[in-house]
Amino acid sequence: MSESTTLVTIIAAAPREIYEAWLDSAGHSRMTGSHAIINPVVGGKFSAWDGYIEGTTLELQPYSRIVQAWRTSEFPPESKDSHLEILLKEVGEDKTEITVVHTEIPDGQAAEYRQGWEDYYFKPMLEYFGDE
Repeated sequence: MSESTTLVTIIAAAPREIYEAWLDSAGHSRMTGSHAIINPVVGGKFSAWDGYIEGTTLELQPYSRIVQAWRTSEFPPESKDSHLEILLKEVGEDKTEITVVHTEIPDGQAAEYRQGWEDYYFKPMLEYFGDE
């Protein structure tokens, strides 16, 4: 079995700005406040939070959708990668609704990762880009 979680927030930036920052090593590092290395192509590998998170980009739809195979160093070795979908929707001038759909999380870890998305992505992104 696996678990899933979905989170939504509004960021005061255009979808293009968020998309480009997410897929750029320096931009991702600035946006989250922690070191990231990202190869921004389909099939490209990435790591974030000093190697705590790693994975592969599976799909890219410029400025609207990023799909990644994703895991942390806390995943049991036998666990397959989880599935991450980032959806960006313009909801006003320089405002984006960002939806994180994180599925196939190992049993018992979804609440922890949900809190992690809030603490280590949404909060720093709101500070970096501003909120609505």
